Amino acid sequence: MAVVNETFAKKFFRPGENPIGQHFGGGDNTHDYEIVGVVADTVYQDVRWKDHLMCFVPLLQRPASSKNPIEEDEGMYVGAFVVQTTHPIPDMESVARRTLSGISPNLAVVRFQTFDAQIFEQFTQDRMLARLTMLFGGLALLLAMIGLYGVSAYSVARRTSEIGIRMALGAERGNVTAMIMRSAVIQAGLGLVIGIPTAWLCVRFLESQLYEVKGIEAPVLLSAVIILALAAGIAGFIPARRAASIDPARALRMD
Repeated sequence: MAVVNETFAKKFFRPGENPIGQHFGGGDNTHDYEIVGVVADTVYQDVRWKDHLMCFVPLLQRPASSKNPIEEDEGMYVGAFVVQTTHPIPDMESVARRTLSGISPNLAVVRFQTFDAQIFEQFTQDRMLARLTMLFGGLALLLAMIGLYGVSAYSVARRTSEIGIRMALGAERGNVTAMIMRSAVIQAGLGLVIGIPTAWLCVRFLESQLYEVKGIEAPVLLSAVIILALAAGIAGFIPARRAASIDPARALRMD
């Protein structure tokens, strides 16, 4: 006898046909197992492996067509035990080891895992990719800030005489600061114009790498834009303040 999942039933039986009582098997032995139940689809081994055919048979059951001696059937050895408790037990691993040792000294526990730990392991690669993405994103933001600061500082250095003349003619420090900041904001704006469509296209790659990542969420995109705008403002503000503090007389002598 065997229990199959819904995908198995949909694959091998017509719509409306009752799979209970039907038989299946491997090769020419199509009557090895009788279907006694149908269960909902679930995920095994990999969270991305969905809609796969599954059948469940008793551990000690052998196919009716099997001719090999039972003592040579390696598939009948118990590989794992599943223990369900009504409430959390702090020292469950020790209890399980003592219980199995009491049944037979030859029963050795090679590995003990909780269900939560098994699920946690399934997302090890996803967590690594997410952390690497955050790391590289942070490095990219840092490099963008350094680059914007460098460009703004270089612009201030080249326009020292111009700024000195403007201030000598009565330009206020706030206007000079705004002029330099305006240039930094324009550069950041151009970066956003190019970066947002690029991010929208690249999200398809992330969807294939991270579990259940679907498209770009508006709050996340808005947060990224705000962070980049703040970073651009900080990177441009320092050279702008430096430009506003230039002594007009000294700037004109430098020319």
